[in-house]
Amino acid sequence: MSIKSLMAIPFAKFITKKVYKWANNPHKTQEQVFQYLVSEGCQTAFGKDHDFISINSYEDFKKRVPINDYEGLKPYVDRIVAGEENVLWKGKPIYFAKTSGTTSGAKYIPITKESMPTHIKAARNALLFYIAETKDASFVNGKMIFLQGSPVLEQKNGIKLGRLSGIVAHYVPNYLLKNRLPSWETNCIEDWDTKVDKIVEETLPENMTVISGIPSWVQMYFEKLIEKTGKSISELFPNFNFFIYGGVNFEPYKNKFEALIGKKIEYIELYPASEGFIAYQDSQKEKGMLLQLDSGMFYEFIPADEFFNDNPTRISLKDVQLEVNYVIILNTTAGLWGYNIGDTIEFTSLKPYRIKVTGRIKHFISAFGEHVIGKEVEKALNDAILGTNVNVSEFTVAPQVNPESGLPYHEWFIEFETAPSNIEELASKIDSSMQTQNIYYQDLIEGKVLKPLVIRKVKKGGFHEYMKSIGKFGGQNKIPQLSDNRKIADVLVNFLED
Repeated sequence: MSIKSLMAIPFAKFITKKVYKWANNPHKTQEQVFQYLVSEGCQTAFGKDHDFISINSYEDFKKRVPINDYEGLKPYVDRIVAGEENVLWKGKPIYFAKTSGTTSGAKYIPITKESMPTHIKAARNALLFYIAETKDASFVNGKMIFLQGSPVLEQKNGIKLGRLSGIVAHYVPNYLLKNRLPSWETNCIEDWDTKVDKIVEETLPENMTVISGIPSWVQMYFEKLIEKTGKSISELFPNFNFFIYGGVNFEPYKNKFEALIGKKIEYIELYPASEGFIAYQDSQKEKGMLLQLDSGMFYEFIPADEFFNDNPTRISLKDVQLEVNYVIILNTTAGLWGYNIGDTIEFTSLKPYRIKVTGRIKHFISAFGEHVIGKEVEKALNDAILGTNVNVSEFTVAPQVNPESGLPYHEWFIEFETAPSNIEELASKIDSSMQTQNIYYQDLIEGKVLKPLVIRKVKKGGFHEYMKSIGKFGGQNKIPQLSDNRKIADVLVNFLED
């Protein structure tokens, strides 16, 4: 055992003890964050516009600060982009994390000197919790890879601009630099196919122990390794024992991953966003991810089924309940106030507060009043393939409102690694699980408003071809697993099996 791995275990115990100190005092921790944010926000343009000086309680705050999305804060962000100081937060941001917008084009999410360290600390702590629980730090002696965007940053009026993963690449701790792959030069390659091919070359001869990234793109990396060598991932990297991921539900990928790897491994789930690092998995034994309560973010929650009401319920952490689907709202040291990042979550534990991501508030299907959400389609697919040899590479669901004949239906576009022998039987199992989970969907089926779902088999590599066709291939780009319109579906029909 190296000195590095020997030192990691006591350090991990120290950090986990420190983290659980605030995690076990959640309401006091959040109140301190709240008071700090409001105090600092008083001197900003946003704080003056919203009378922060008169805020003495959370109830006061709710009266003065509306729920915003990016469009709501865009006039303030535009002022920051133009070079103005003290707009949403004191001073100027040190970075803009550039993300894809919908109605507004590119979005510029501010990252400040106060918020940046929380991204790094949370990612580090996720690894330390794994070490503390398993008492295994051997992976620190091997090579680690994170499939991410380019670290090459642009400038916007003196503020550095790039993808969050590219920004974070500048903050790899010195003690990990020798262990980090790919090389800086490879990481800067923009074309994703070329980049992954180069990563394959660089990693093949190495002792890879940690691999991280969005599952669909890591899967592509694994497949290229296997295609080049004819060996499983566990044969190539025998000391690779856990995978770090975030941004999507991993369950639909799990069977496929373990088939590619050739053995069962452990996983660490992260919940990073450009707006803040919200949660990470603190235990291999407990469900959910530990909500980051001391990271300069004050959280609010709105029940998802009320979100589009005129006056939805808006609560702080102390009033949340288990197994309620909430829209998560952020207030941060980057100056995001009442900010809806678009995600929905559920609490899996209240002592400490752990959450799981259930979907996107805009990613749902309710073309007929069925209110289907992401976690339901994910569970239905997992239920249907459980105990079978069926492996799914990727999928998405959309409503078919105007079929050529018969009743409308939900259309499932699925790319199989290992397809079922009977596609109609799989569709029936998925549909049965959907009806069990969602009473509205069941009523529509039984009332002959909808017919049971239909599966369309996407050809192998079809989802990658689709992403290329819309200019979003590689990096941190993800395909929504359901949508309330046909924007994705009407293009995907061009990538079906013959």
